[in-house]
Amino acid sequence: MNQTELKEKARELMKKLTLEEKIGMIHGAALFQTKGVERLGILPLKMSDGPMGIRQEFEPNRWMTVGYSDDYVTYLPCNSALAATWNRTLAREMGSVLGEEARGRGKDVILAPGINIKRSPLCGRNFEYFSEDPFLTAKLAVPFIQGVQLWDVAACVKHFAVNNQETERLWVDVEIDEEALRTIYLPAFYEALKEGGAYTVMGAYNKVRGEHCCQSDYLLRQILREEWQYDGVVISDWGAVHDTRLSAESELDIEMSVTDDFDEYCMANPLLKKIREGEIREEVVDEKVTRILMLMMRLHMMDGKRKAGTYNSASHRETALRVARESVVLLKNDKGRLPLSPEKMKRVLVIGDNAEAIHSCGGGSAEIKALYEISPLMGIHMVLGGNTDVTFCRGYCRDAARAEGDLNWQAASLENGGTIAVSEKENREKQEICTLRQQLREEAVREAANGEYDAVLFVGGLNHDQDSEGNDRSDMKLPYEQDALICRLLEVRPDTVIVLNGGSPVEMNEWIDQADTLVWGWYAGIEGGRALAEVLFGLVNPSGKLPETFYKKHTDCSAHCIGEFPGGKTVSYKEGVFVGYRYNDTFAVAPQFCFGHGLSYTDFSYEEAWIAKEEEKSVVCCRVANIGEREGMETVQVYLAPKHRKENQPVQELKGFVKVELKPKEKTVVQIPLENLPNDCEVRIGSSSRDIRCRL
Repeated sequence: MNQTELKEKARELMKKLTLEEKIGMIHGAALFQTKGVERLGILPLKMSDGPMGIRQEFEPNRWMTVGYSDDYVTYLPCNSALAATWNRTLAREMGSVLGEEARGRGKDVILAPGINIKRSPLCGRNFEYFSEDPFLTAKLAVPFIQGVQLWDVAACVKHFAVNNQETERLWVDVEIDEEALRTIYLPAFYEALKEGGAYTVMGAYNKVRGEHCCQSDYLLRQILREEWQYDGVVISDWGAVHDTRLSAESELDIEMSVTDDFDEYCMANPLLKKIREGEIREEVVDEKVTRILMLMMRLHMMDGKRKAGTYNSASHRETALRVARESVVLLKNDKGRLPLSPEKMKRVLVIGDNAEAIHSCGGGSAEIKALYEISPLMGIHMVLGGNTDVTFCRGYCRDAARAEGDLNWQAASLENGGTIAVSEKENREKQEICTLRQQLREEAVREAANGEYDAVLFVGGLNHDQDSEGNDRSDMKLPYEQDALICRLLEVRPDTVIVLNGGSPVEMNEWIDQADTLVWGWYAGIEGGRALAEVLFGLVNPSGKLPETFYKKHTDCSAHCIGEFPGGKTVSYKEGVFVGYRYNDTFAVAPQFCFGHGLSYTDFSYEEAWIAKEEEKSVVCCRVANIGEREGMETVQVYLAPKHRKENQPVQELKGFVKVELKPKEKTVVQIPLENLPNDCEVRIGSSSRDIRCRL
């Protein structure tokens, strides 16, 4: 059935509905679903978070978990981890896992992927997003979406658009010029909807140019419907609609929120009343319902031909493991300490709360009720197999946990706006925590200094106290006095292997020059601890590459030194197109680790490069060889650099990449098609944005 036929069939069905039935289909009738129309066989549309797995079940009208055992799922690596693989095939496979598990749980729409650009390293939801670069984001989001929708489940791409902070996220008004909007913040959405074919898209909380995104004429009508000709369903973020007339007359299709007064949503009884009184035309509802019915037909919700899914299968866990393995980034290995040899390890000391921390249950709407989660400490034990004595010291502790009430955090999410008040009681608790941290630090340092261990591993970084919906970080510093602990460990054991996990970069200035070995992990899913251990002990050769710039300090980021973050009532994107490496490379601001960086246990040479013509496309060709002693994977990156750069033009931009696997001494010719190769550009081919090997 083509698009015209599909729309006509949906329109004919829409005409059989009463006004009340149509209104029921365009707003939440429960926290995660709309109303169906039983007499016509129209089912409710059931939705669920999120990007890292299908969220646990809540009661229909309140944020209380159902609490049964049937909603444990496969905990998938975060989108930042997936982006670090630079692997399109894995993106499609991970999307397929998410889609099959959503279908297995009876969901119609999965609220993923998040593809907002990482404008600042301080945004609390960065771990849910792919990259600072729109090209890399698009090239991984497209196969991810296609994988999801293989299972008759709609991907809901979010958050449209320029949703780059959590502070005042409901009301902040983004001031941005057209070039930056079109060059940086919209391209991944365009590719996700047009090439990826995402059936739904979620509007953002914030404002753009004075309009709330979920009511925006500019974003939803002018760009999405008219310019991009998008005929999919637009769903609001939960609580992002504020006005009945504006939302009804906009191109928004479904209003969702976090409150249980479903009939009082803007597009519920208030809209019904305005239509009956002649203030708003019923035709605006007809268009919304037609698109919803088209979605249902695309998902085979009414014809009995829908695919069945499953969850927690062995193949899903294997996919999660493969993504986790390829996501680990080896940042430093100056003295070749890694990989560690399990056969030579009689005693190993593991230090750090993140070594045994579980991350699946945090992060806001990304929280997952995981079937299991292998911590780094467990992964190390599993890899070493019982022949090595592994000692664990916590080394540091988190802040005192806030007492949890009966309500999920989301019930109050429309009130806090990203701010957290610190009570006098919490201040007293922090003083006690500092004393405890000092004790834990001294204990760990004494243990590391006793000379009995063949290796000392520190596993620290961030957790979902920092990386979380609703909160932004105030700086990039490691929490919980970890810098002091790392400095002391490097004093007594200079060969300490530093492992950091998180969803955004952290400052390393206090100790990075003393550390010769540094590994970066992410929230890497159900098998993340195993994958990390396999890299540390040489069972897996690391191949992850940074999908974002790791700054020395947050003020090296353009959003902070040129633009504003987080702003006040408004936030001005004065940096324009100079986001991430585009800024650092153009203005010679040295990062701690650059975009695209990631080491291997082997070495690769780029021996020659040339450009071939295939029909109307240009293909960059490069001969790459594995000149080391281990099998490994390399991501070859292509950047275009204008020969006559204009003032408002970055010095280079990523325009192609391919990941190849080579055995020792093996050579291959990689071919990277370019969608557009201007005549006045230099082609740069390299292993990262600052490790350029060939120029054409």
